[in-house]
Amino acid sequence: MIMCTLSWRSTPRYFAFSPAWSNFVEVWEGIDYPRLLWNTTFYAVTTWIGTLISCTLVAYGFARFRFPGRDILFMILISTIFLPAAVTVIPLYTFFVKIHLVGSWWPLILPHFFANAYNVFLLRQYFMTLPRELDEAATVDGASPLRVLWSVILPQSKPVLLAITVFHIVFAWNDFFGPLIYLKPNTQLYPISVALQYFVRPLQPTARTRSGRRVDGVGPALILFIVAQRYFIQGIVITGVEK
Repeated sequence: MIMCTLSWRSTPRYFAFSPAWSNFVEVWEGIDYPRLLWNTTFYAVTTWIGTLISCTLVAYGFARFRFPGRDILFMILISTIFLPAAVTVIPLYTFFVKIHLVGSWWPLILPHFFANAYNVFLLRQYFMTLPRELDEAATVDGASPLRVLWSVILPQSKPVLLAITVFHIVFAWNDFFGPLIYLKPNTQLYPISVALQYFVRPLQPTARTRSGRRVDGVGPALILFIVAQRYFIQGIVITGVEK
């Protein structure tokens, strides 16, 4: 019979909670934080614009137009959610290498202008809760399909649009793998998520203080969530208007 006399309470702690305002100053001066903040903001805002435009148009087509094979195409689109992201890493990287875009923003920005199944699903479900009578009234007044989308559908879809905004900004702000592999040749374009990993050295004696400086990276995304929390929750519930 073997008895273990070790206790997890007796093991040494490798990290200590010791917040200090000097951490923010060191990050600001040590890794050119303004440049990293600009890179991350540019990446988040640009891809957010592409996501909203592409996903809104695709969801509007599935929600309001009838065409042959619509349901089958929508099922194929939704099925891509189950496709692991790791499966597409090598083909996408090879493609962008062949067209000489690695080391620039394009491999990170372009895919977001082709919609994604998750956001399309949220938008379509919300659009379907809006009365079609509003579309018909606008059409009678001479509005084109895009005019109906802009003047009728989108003003009533602010909750779900803000929910997608929060989802995407948090994703882009914390995205690590994409910028790491596509921006590797050009470190001047690194966002905060990648640059902080070079600043935080877990194996160094100063790791227990530097670990606390990651607050600089999550702070803006946290503020966005707090500001848009009410609309964010409303958009997730997908209430729409009463018919």
